[in-house]
Amino acid sequence: MDITLFTTPKEAPLFSYSNQKISNVLQAAIDMQSNNQPQNSHTSTSRSSDSGELPSASGKWASRLLKECARAISDKDSGKIHHLLWMLNELASPYGDCDQKLASYFLQALFCKAMGSGQRCFKTLNAVAEKSHSFDSARKLILKFQEVSPWMTFGHVASNGAILEALEGDTKLHIIDISNTLCTQWPTLLEALATRNDETPHLKLTVVVTASTVRSVMKEIGQRMEKFARLMGVPFEFNVISGLNNLGELTKEGLGVQEDEAIAVNCIGALRRVEVEERGAVIRMFQSLKPRVVTIVEEEADLSSSRDDFVKCFEECLRFYTLYFEMLEESFVPTSNDRLMLERECSRSIVRVLACDDENSTEGECEKRERGSQWSERLKEAFSPVGFSDDCVDDVKALLKRYRAGWALVLRAQGDHHESGIYLTWKEEPVVWASAWKP
Repeated sequence: MDITLFTTPKEAPLFSYSNQKISNVLQAAIDMQSNNQPQNSHTSTSRSSDSGELPSASGKWASRLLKECARAISDKDSGKIHHLLWMLNELASPYGDCDQKLASYFLQALFCKAMGSGQRCFKTLNAVAEKSHSFDSARKLILKFQEVSPWMTFGHVASNGAILEALEGDTKLHIIDISNTLCTQWPTLLEALATRNDETPHLKLTVVVTASTVRSVMKEIGQRMEKFARLMGVPFEFNVISGLNNLGELTKEGLGVQEDEAIAVNCIGALRRVEVEERGAVIRMFQSLKPRVVTIVEEEADLSSSRDDFVKCFEECLRFYTLYFEMLEESFVPTSNDRLMLERECSRSIVRVLACDDENSTEGECEKRERGSQWSERLKEAFSPVGFSDDCVDDVKALLKRYRAGWALVLRAQGDHHESGIYLTWKEEPVVWASAWKP
């Protein structure tokens, strides 16, 4: 496949192209393709040119061109790939509007897929992220995101409510936290424990780190957590487990679980980092810990069942990240550096999902999301769903009132559509799923 013209997607200028510029590029590209096509050819640059229509400069042009390019890659149509990559490269910008941003980050993944350079690109992106990662910058970014969007705090509030209710009355608590959210979930839980009517319990928090970018800052996080626990008057122990090849290596002994502890397992975006074929074993490992409650929070997208069909996987990935990017666009001011950093974080995930083969990947690299209904089917093999209490639901509803219009809570009754839990929706589209389970 000869697409050596595209050594790398270009760094786009610091401004958005006008609609006229976009229209000119689209027209020039279609003219170019028409001039290069044999007159008797039934092949065209895009479905839009088949119908004689151009993608609208003010419409969702990025989605149409990106899908077209994904189909061309799937069909191994090198001429069409070359042509569409050129169009996207001319129009994409990480500093433009939502369409230009989507085009920029998905272009990178499509280019890597076409060139077979996904793993190398992903490792480079990860190395750059690790080099610039610090506790202060990461904490500032997470707190700002939580300030403008309930995307993360929704799961924190729901999970904390379920954990507190499941462990009520116990004096020795052990929470096993498998997430990469820098422990931002736990200060509010510590405050709740400090104000319990009965004896203040002893809390052991064991954090299992699955992302390499988080490992370097866990020492400082632990010191801050211990200081905050002393301030709250909560007896506290903090442990970190990192460097695992996969979550299946976790054991009761390795986690330091004691027989007299009340166990809670908390997974925030953790299960999607486990290879699909190994998820059942990890869930059974959770079961072996005999926890009082297991809380699961995952983003609502199906990137596992379609992993062998590149076009379907691409379309689902594009659907999910379009929602996410549009949410960021409405939540942050246009010139926000925080927004740009969040979008750049997504670029790694997009490359991982679309351009990296599963072979030779590590667990921290996996990004195979599943929908709440899929997770429910897996979890029901070892656990029973726990409905969130009215108090917990009220807490989540109160949280959503702090944010701009467009966010809502959707309840799923136990057994309804074979799924359990609650959903955070953005403009009526489910984006995050939270649930609680017991043995």
